[in-house]
Amino acid sequence: MMLQGSLLDQVEEVGLRPLTGAVRRTLLDHGAWVDVRPGWVTGSDELFTRLALGGPAGVDWRGEQRQMYDKQVTTPRLLRFYRERERLPDPILEQARLALSEHYAAELGEPFATAGMCLYRDGRDSVAWHGDRFGRAAGHDTMVAIVSLGAPRALLLRPRGGGGESLRHVLGHGDLLVMGGSCQRTWDHCVPKTHQPVGPRISIQFRPRGVR
Repeated sequence: MMLQGSLLDQVEEVGLRPLTGAVRRTLLDHGAWVDVRPGWVTGSDELFTRLALGGPAGVDWRGEQRQMYDKQVTTPRLLRFYRERERLPDPILEQARLALSEHYAAELGEPFATAGMCLYRDGRDSVAWHGDRFGRAAGHDTMVAIVSLGAPRALLLRPRGGGGESLRHVLGHGDLLVMGGSCQRTWDHCVPKTHQPVGPRISIQFRPRGVR
């Protein structure tokens, strides 16, 4: 699992750039919206290395088995979910969660509380079309903030149920994408498989309490 680093990113220490004045918002149908802040995390390739190592120095990545019709299948990515008050694996992630909570406080009305993490090892790893609609998000507007580390991968969005043209964001090397408003209820998103040679990517999803 080799990461092709970004030349612009390698010279910087791990940190966070400002959000205020740098976030670009796109308004979608049905009261949904998407914010993008390119290169929010500086030194993101170094952070990727810290998290990808596994074991005591990184994330204890786990594979999962899920029921698919009449058989068990292996989830095509590695996972780790950090519950409320569970310590995150790197101090910069705690800082990121706090910064997001402060920036979106007026709109969200509560802090980001949990962190889900996915490791996409290559182009064969993916996540199918879905919305984070379990828990309170099934009936209420909420936010999901995604930080992407490592090789850029496409994240697609389309109205729930299909139909219409999908939106495409290529995220990696410290980019931030935030889905807000009704986005989880009225839109779906996915990271599709690709036959192109791509390196590994880590996705970190910050969510409020009770949203999955």
